[in-house]
Amino acid sequence: MRKVVFILGCTGCGKGAVAREFARRIGGQIVSVDSMKIYRRMDIGTAKPSPADRSSLPHHCVDLVEPSESFSVAQFVAEADRAIEGISAAGGVPVAAGGTSLYIKALTEGLFEGPSADAGVRERLTERARREGPAALHAELAEADPAAAERIHPNDERRIVRALEVFQATGTPISQLQRQWDSGARRYECVMIGLRRDRADQARRINLRAKRMMDLGLRDEVSALLAEPAGLSLQAAQAVGYAEMIDHLQGLCSLEEAFERIKINTRQLAKKQRTWHRRFEGTTWFDLGADDPAAETAGRILEQMGALLRKETR
Repeated sequence: MRKVVFILGCTGCGKGAVAREFARRIGGQIVSVDSMKIYRRMDIGTAKPSPADRSSLPHHCVDLVEPSESFSVAQFVAEADRAIEGISAAGGVPVAAGGTSLYIKALTEGLFEGPSADAGVRERLTERARREGPAALHAELAEADPAAAERIHPNDERRIVRALEVFQATGTPISQLQRQWDSGARRYECVMIGLRRDRADQARRINLRAKRMMDLGLRDEVSALLAEPAGLSLQAAQAVGYAEMIDHLQGLCSLEEAFERIKINTRQLAKKQRTWHRRFEGTTWFDLGADDPAAETAGRILEQMGALLRKETR
């Protein structure tokens, strides 16, 4: 069984820098576990690793598709599996780093398949979404399956339709079926490492991160993406940082309001990630201080978990 080291944490906690330092010390390569870093030219708002970082250390599962395309969890798992196989075959250690919890779960435990698609039901729901708008279907989902509606964005038509399709086919909310997916079986020999900060420090870092993105030109990046002939897929357009800036560029809010919303929505995302992280049993957590350098944290991890990490992979 291939060994994969997972480094997880809330958005803005510094896991990317720590993962790179750590990977360099153990002869590893990075496998990005981020549902928005897959998009080309969505660089600033996703805090994508710099060209210098990527040239000095291989990064996989970054820049896979155009911003106009949708991308499924199944596609991610297939891409990540290929990367892990290649890294391992070459004698390296895959270091999976990122904050998309559903990607982490699918990569470690497999995909939730659910019932087969019903073409007739899906067509009717898709037609309703076109006629009434995704928000109307999202409201219906909120009544049938509040837990699913809470985690699915009101504009994410594909996932809303699938959740309603499953409910109509089985009479059981998709969120309840997905809980049955929690078997605990692992697809890889997983070494789970978590990074966490106290809430005040996390919020401070999120605010600084949002300001840095604005200073780097997030508005111009989003404007250029919207100007592309194919535009942005609903999946790409709902990313935190992009959704708020799109509203600004469409005249729905001022730049200052967009900036404030980015900070608020990023903090809300971090809160959801903390909830997800409780599901990843067997994670060894490292508490980070406000001024801890990434190299020092990588050293702490290696010192504490070195024996486990050096164990021969079967």
